[in-house]
Amino acid sequence: MDNIKNNISDIVSVILNDYEDDRNINHVENFSQPDTEVIKDIISGLMKIIYPGFYREKTYKYYNQSSRITVLIEDVSYKLNKQIILALRQLPEHADTGFEEISETAAGIVTDFLQKIPRVREYLATDVDAFFDGDPAAFNHNEVILSYPGLYAVTVARLAHELFLLNVPLIPRIMTEYAHSKTGIDIHPGATIGKYFFIDHGTGIVIGETTIIGDHVKIYQGVTLGGLSTKGGQALKNKRRHPTIEDNVTIYAGASILGGDTVIGEGCTVGSNAFITSSLAPGTKVSIKNLEMNISGGNTANNNDDDTDGSDINSGWFYII
Repeated sequence: MDNIKNNISDIVSVILNDYEDDRNINHVENFSQPDTEVIKDIISGLMKIIYPGFYREKTYKYYNQSSRITVLIEDVSYKLNKQIILALRQLPEHADTGFEEISETAAGIVTDFLQKIPRVREYLATDVDAFFDGDPAAFNHNEVILSYPGLYAVTVARLAHELFLLNVPLIPRIMTEYAHSKTGIDIHPGATIGKYFFIDHGTGIVIGETTIIGDHVKIYQGVTLGGLSTKGGQALKNKRRHPTIEDNVTIYAGASILGGDTVIGEGCTVGSNAFITSSLAPGTKVSIKNLEMNISGGNTANNNDDDTDGSDINSGWFYII
C-alpha cells in the first residue's frame, strides 16, 4: 500500500501527459457534455408521466394526480433544458451562440417535446395492446407494462424519436443506448415506427436510423433491420440505408433485412434466419429450407452410427412462397 502511495504522483504525471495530444478522447473541459446519469433520471421521470400508475416515486407523496404530474413535469423540464443547452453546443451553428439565446432555444425545444407526450402515449397504448394480443404468455396488460423489455425499449425509442425530430443532438442516442444496455434491443432514435408495434422477446434486435416501420408489425429476437454496407462510413450520413417494413408484416427470429431500397410489402412473413437484400411483394412468405441433421455415436437406437464429416449436410437457403 505504501508503495502505491509513493507512486501516485508519478502515475498522475504520466496520465496528465497522456492528455496533451489532440485525440478525441482527450476532451477535458468539465461540464461541457450532456450528463448520461441525468439523462437516465429524465427517462425515469418520463416513464412516470407516460405510465402514471406503474412507476412510483421513492420519497415524495402527493395529494392528487395534478400535483404529482406538475412536480414531474417541472423536474423533467429543468433537467432536460440544461442537458439540451449542453447538447446544442455540439452543433456548429450554436458553437458561439450566447447563453441567453441558446437557453431560449432549448426552452422552446423542451416545451415542444413535452407537448408531444399525449401523442406518444396514444401510440404506446396501441403497442401495449399489440404486446398483449400477440403474446399468449402475457397475464394481463399490467404485466406487459411492468415487465416486458420490448415495451420499455419501444417507449424510450418513441420519446427519443421526438427529440431527434426536434434536431437535438446526442441526447436521443444516449436515451436509446441506455435502453439498449437494459434490454438488449438496439433502436436508433431516427427510426420511424407506426402503431401496434410488437417486439417478442427482443434480445439482439437492431433497428437502424433510417428504418421505416408501418402499423401492426411484429418482430422477434435477433432481427436486424440494417444497412446493406457501411464501407462508405461518414459519406453515407443522411442517406437512406435501412429498409421499409410496411403494415402487417411479421419477421421471425434471426432474420436480417438490409438496404435502403428494400421494401417488405404489406402482409409479408419473413421466416427465421432469412437474409433479405431486395424488396418483397405484398403478401410474400419467405422460409428457410430445413437442414439435414446427422446424429452419430451414443447408445440411442435411433441414432445413425455411420461416421460423417458433415459433407452431406445441405446448405441452408430461403425460398419464397
